[in-house]
Amino acid sequence: MLRLTKVNKYYQVGTHSLHVLRDVDFEVADGEFVAIMGASGSGKSTLLNILGILDDYDSGEYRLGDTVIKNLSESKGAAYRNKFIGFVFQSFNLLPFKTALENVALPLYYQGVTRRKRNQIAGQYLERVGLRDWADHTPSEMSGGQKQRVAIARALIGKPRLILADEPTGALDSETSKQIMDLLSEINRSGITVLVVTHDPEVAARTQRTIRLRDGKVVGAHEASASNPGMAAAT
Repeated sequence: MLRLTKVNKYYQVGTHSLHVLRDVDFEVADGEFVAIMGASGSGKSTLLNILGILDDYDSGEYRLGDTVIKNLSESKGAAYRNKFIGFVFQSFNLLPFKTALENVALPLYYQGVTRRKRNQIAGQYLERVGLRDWADHTPSEMSGGQKQRVAIARALIGKPRLILADEPTGALDSETSKQIMDLLSEINRSGITVLVVTHDPEVAARTQRTIRLRDGKVVGAHEASASNPGMAAAT
């Protein structure tokens, strides 16, 4: 699915160059469920932006599917994101003035799908995440868990091969977090690769393996116990 080989990233801060990612080297196979963990400042957000084709890198190689992702034009980057990737964020990133149905349907609007067709499809994805009855509600009328389910439905509607989830349970209580991880596990079992960036060991334990970052370097990776409840067997 994806491979990073000796990827480095620098940011210019005044007259100084900040080395944010240092020879990052790992791969994720089709259908895996992987956590990326690290303290604040370890490079997790920068890595996620590179994986999501939201930011470029300075050296090394990032391969997504059969394509080397490097120095893409804005239109090509958007095309690869639309083809491969669905995003889930801690802050949900829902449009407050649109209903759940309209939020989920939004990616299809940008693909030129007719209003009737995209609303029909969006309704199916809301049903998949258990929120069909909330289709006409706006985000202000929903709980945090419901908003995250809407965000997941929106990420799925483009039929991505890869879901990138940035602290998807960070704004949720423990019971709701468990429900969201149950949903992501179910999505993974359907064949979609899922990468979760998290600081929560309980969230990481629900995945097949964990990649740890420290000071911009991969410092370890381990597989979770196959006996962990709700977890698919590691590949």
